Amino acid sequence: MVSARRALAAWWRTAPQRLTDSGRALFAPGMWTPGRVAGEVLLSLVLGLLAAAGEALGTGGTVRIVAVALAAALLSLLRRVLPAAVLLITAIGSAEFGGLGPLVLVAAWSAGRRISGVGRAALTFATAYVLALGLWLLQVTSPALFFLAFAAPFLLVVLVVPGLISRYWSQRRTLADTLREYNAQLLRERAMIAGQARMRERQRIAQDMHDSLGHQLTLISVHAGALEVDRELTGAQREAVGVLREASVAAMHELREVVGLLRDGTENPRQDSASQALQAMGEEDAMASSRGVAGIEGLVAASRSAGTTVELRRSGEPRPLAPTADHAAYRVVQEGLTNAHKHAPGASIAIELRYEPDALVVEVVNAAAPGTADGRRSVVSGGQGLTGLGERTRLVGGMVHTGRTADGGFRLAGVLPYTPPEGGAPSSAAGRATATFVDPAHDFRQQNPAVAPGEGDLVIDGSGLPKELVRAMSTNKKRSGIVIGCGIAAAILVLLMVAGVLAALFLAGESDKATIDPKQYDAVKVGQSEAEVRARLPHGDSFLVNGLDKGAPPEPKGAKCLALMSTEAGSAWYKDPVFRFCFKDGRLIEKKSFEVRN
Repeated sequence: MVSARRALAAWWRTAPQRLTDSGRALFAPGMWTPGRVAGEVLLSLVLGLLAAAGEALGTGGTVRIVAVALAAALLSLLRRVLPAAVLLITAIGSAEFGGLGPLVLVAAWSAGRRISGVGRAALTFATAYVLALGLWLLQVTSPALFFLAFAAPFLLVVLVVPGLISRYWSQRRTLADTLREYNAQLLRERAMIAGQARMRERQRIAQDMHDSLGHQLTLISVHAGALEVDRELTGAQREAVGVLREASVAAMHELREVVGLLRDGTENPRQDSASQALQAMGEEDAMASSRGVAGIEGLVAASRSAGTTVELRRSGEPRPLAPTADHAAYRVVQEGLTNAHKHAPGASIAIELRYEPDALVVEVVNAAAPGTADGRRSVVSGGQGLTGLGERTRLVGGMVHTGRTADGGFRLAGVLPYTPPEGGAPSSAAGRATATFVDPAHDFRQQNPAVAPGEGDLVIDGSGLPKELVRAMSTNKKRSGIVIGCGIAAAILVLLMVAGVLAALFLAGESDKATIDPKQYDAVKVGQSEAEVRARLPHGDSFLVNGLDKGAPPEPKGAKCLALMSTEAGSAWYKDPVFRFCFKDGRLIEKKSFEVRN
């Protein structure tokens, strides 16, 4: 008792602060958007009109109708910041003012969504249910058992069920929004981590290339420069050494450009891997614009100066290429010459640039190396040159073909379109990223499109989810929620069925006591004895006949009357036909038929 008083006192002390907070929330910035204002105004008007129509069906006057309509509209607006108070006021008021009935559904729905805390929501709904049921019970004249059998399930449906459905729907939507935001955050972090991993790998590769390969090329350049000024060399030897030094210097410049691209190149995580590659190639072209079709003459001249027989043929009308395709043509010739010098030294080389109507065909063919059985020497090779060249041409929409020739030589051909592929990237089917750690057939989730396959991709589990999400998504939680929801729905359904059956049986019995057929009314004649008439009529001791005297014609003076309902329908849906029999001195002195408002 003491604890209850303390709790009530604490609630009373904090009531002004809660009202102040509610008022601030009602007029908080962003609370009333144009769409929300329009919706609330429309809902308030509809509820006000429904309340006015409901009161107009009763006996209330104009003042009561207007007051109830305004109260319904005002309570509709306040339900957003005072959900519990509006629900209690509406539930209590509906017992006296029937026009507030539609507002009960809206208030219950809003309270189910907005009341924080399961205990507070349960207490609010239970209080509203008990108060409304009690006030209804005090006003009716029918038997309490019948009223409870009918009104208790009805109030449960219109007051409690909307709150349960609204609360479940709101929690489900909140959970879905939270999961969606968390998933978006995980994807952003995943792309960022993958990009950082790729950048670290690129920096490591750049450092290794700079430290190892750069050192070796520097030594070659230094020694070639020293050898070039040696007085014992002949002119031809000095020229060959000069070519070697220039080649080493050019290689150092290219290495420096590649290292700079690896170190400084940044990738946009919103682009796919193909677009990133094309962007990188474009940056490389900007740094070395001479490495295109126009630079093929220089490659041929360098090979010829080394003593190799190189033939360059052109056919067709030259047409401009996209920068990336132009550079790819240069790389095809460069790779073909490199492979020929490596695998077939001394063999003749033929290069052809053939301008077709829709693409440039670049072909490099070398004869068999002299002095070898298969035309090729056994040399150390990583096998990555042709693979990278194929990827480069694929990214610009072309293709590469390699293979042996009939005389034992080797042929490298690239087809490069004049027009780059739409969007600057290959087709989605070719560029789709799949998981690198599972079979593609089982990669049902796919990888993030912003991450290239096999480049530092990250596997994220759910161990870092917030506790509330883990609880909400746990199997036991789902099962318990389903069981509770199904149990409540089943209990309500069974209760409604039982109440409906009991109410139907009870109404059937009460109807037999309070209704007669018009033929029975016509068969009774004025002047018959009271005992004879009552023997032919129902007793009339039913709650259904209560209130039939309201609006009825005046009874004869000194007479005792019996009012019964007719089995026929009235002239209007809100009217009930009534048969009244009045007795005096043991005789039927009057019988009258009229209608009253139901």
